[in-house]
Amino acid sequence: MKKALSKKERQELCVAALRATCIDGINNANSGHPGASLSLAPVMYILYRDFVVANPFKPNWINRDRVVLSCGHASMLLYTILHLCGYNISINDLKKFRKLGSITPGHPEYGVTEGIDASSGPLGQGIAEATGLALSEVMLSAQYTSKLFNHYTYCICGDGCLEEGISQEAITFAGLNKLNKLILLYDSNDVTLDGPLSQSDDTNVIQRFKAAKWNVILVKDGNNLKDIHSAIAKAKKSEDKPTLIIFKTIIGYGSKNQGTCKVHGAPLGEEDGNNAKLSYGYKEPPFVIPEEVYDDFKETFIARANEKYEKYNNYYQSYSSMNPDKIKVLEQVQTRDLSELIDNLKFDYEKVDSKATRDISQLLLNFYHEHLPFLVGGSADVASSVKTHLTNGKDFTPNSIDGTNINWGIKEFFMCAASNGLLLSECLRAYVGSFLVFSDYAKSALRMAALMKLPMIYLFSHDSIAVGEDGPTHQPIDQLPMLRSIPNFNVIRPCDVKETYGAYRVALKSKETPTAIILSRQKLPNIATSLYDGDFEKGGYIISKSQGDVLDGTIIATGSEVGLAIDAQKELLVSNIHVDVVSMPSLNTFDSQDDEYKAKVLRSPREKTFSLEMSSTFGWYKYSAHPYGINTFGASGKDADLIKHFKFTKEDVASFIMDNLK
Repeated sequence: MKKALSKKERQELCVAALRATCIDGINNANSGHPGASLSLAPVMYILYRDFVVANPFKPNWINRDRVVLSCGHASMLLYTILHLCGYNISINDLKKFRKLGSITPGHPEYGVTEGIDASSGPLGQGIAEATGLALSEVMLSAQYTSKLFNHYTYCICGDGCLEEGISQEAITFAGLNKLNKLILLYDSNDVTLDGPLSQSDDTNVIQRFKAAKWNVILVKDGNNLKDIHSAIAKAKKSEDKPTLIIFKTIIGYGSKNQGTCKVHGAPLGEEDGNNAKLSYGYKEPPFVIPEEVYDDFKETFIARANEKYEKYNNYYQSYSSMNPDKIKVLEQVQTRDLSELIDNLKFDYEKVDSKATRDISQLLLNFYHEHLPFLVGGSADVASSVKTHLTNGKDFTPNSIDGTNINWGIKEFFMCAASNGLLLSECLRAYVGSFLVFSDYAKSALRMAALMKLPMIYLFSHDSIAVGEDGPTHQPIDQLPMLRSIPNFNVIRPCDVKETYGAYRVALKSKETPTAIILSRQKLPNIATSLYDGDFEKGGYIISKSQGDVLDGTIIATGSEVGLAIDAQKELLVSNIHVDVVSMPSLNTFDSQDDEYKAKVLRSPREKTFSLEMSSTFGWYKYSAHPYGINTFGASGKDADLIKHFKFTKEDVASFIMDNLK
């Protein structure tokens, strides 16, 4: 009969099994990052064994603790521990690590693998996502009750994550807002891809975090399981501060190259891998994990999951019976299908005079905020300019956690990445506001929202040279093509009140596509023939049809240029030239329509089709042989002067069209 292991022996076996399986998976893939996987194994073991509250059989449980692996290159470790915890990840899946079509891709992907709470890998973003998740827990506990939402958010990061600037944006926000259930576990191994950390950074991390109002706990030996446990237990007791736990570790622990950059991102190979396993006292064949390891997690993680989930579920049923309407809305948000709810909310656009679309957006934002308690957001310190101020809203602060307006500060990248975290809570919808030109700062987070299929809403105003005197640094030229190039990302540039209303409807009804609504600073006319539903929702439609029997051409326009296109249409009519004007608020959506619908809208051949947009002409050639735009940077001056200077008058546009129709 096999001798039973002591608690210490079994824990050592579990850590060894984690490390060995990581070595096997990375060697088998002949690709991956063993360094952090091996250094972090003891920390991840104690975290999941003793602390994380989640249910592998109900992986979408809304009150589960969230775990974000910001250093996503250590994904093999996360997959291995999720396998041991009973998630739907088999040994065969671990063998398929980094293989095409597997559920164990090179970096964690939300929605692909059970137990993954956020896509991560672009360093630093995981810290921001975790901050958003921690913020969502506080906001939801205020909206409902702390018995319904009372989970922790754990984020694992490395030296590289803390070098990225977004990390500082996140830690200052978390400290300011006293997100005490946010715990950052820092794998401090002092090595980055190119060499020692000291060659690029010698920051005093303890002072850095204390200055941002965090608790800081130092664990000098990242292999000491008792000290790891004590540190996390202490962090959970914090009442008014987030906590950083620094674990001093050895990258690639057990490898002949441990402690060096050589083990960061290259497989150990068979010989070094076997020697590393022997140094752990691990003698099992590749991908063989002893039953004692599975038993350890059954008796801890899984037993805790069953107990906590049953208790929570009983309370949830009781709360549901007493608050059926609130629970109905909560569950509706979880499905992401808000179509019925949005269609039942009617905005009276007929009472809205001609305004800048940013002003119309403010009316709509306040309208929906009044009816949708789960809609939260804010701007990057430009609420008065982007018009995201909530008339009946309340600022979120540590002393006002029922507030829904978030003062993100001048942190566009962090704002967007943390808002991804708000949506990852699966119980909130979020919007953010900034100037269009500063979408460049946030690009990587926008891309991550699209990748994770999060229906974020971005309100980007000051959409053209009509920004005026602020000049070319603030005048967007290349941002629209950039945003339109992101897969699974919808860009809507409305021309008036109805189209802006339509843009909000599309954005709020979206289930898995982020939406950027592009808004003007200058006043725009309301157009009688514009739409907010029907063909508007197909991305493009004829807003002003040619009056002639023979069609000479078509002008496609977006946003503020739709009114200009209609004025140019009238100018051309004087010269007996008959053109359609097509409003195309969303190229992304129009692109997805069938050929029959496209031909119905674009009745002219490409050679007689013109696009009109105060932006780069990049991307327009697919529909227009003659794009009319701006392929230089702007200039500083009054908006009216700039529009004349860059020849966006009805006379200039009409002249360009006549010249190219000859």
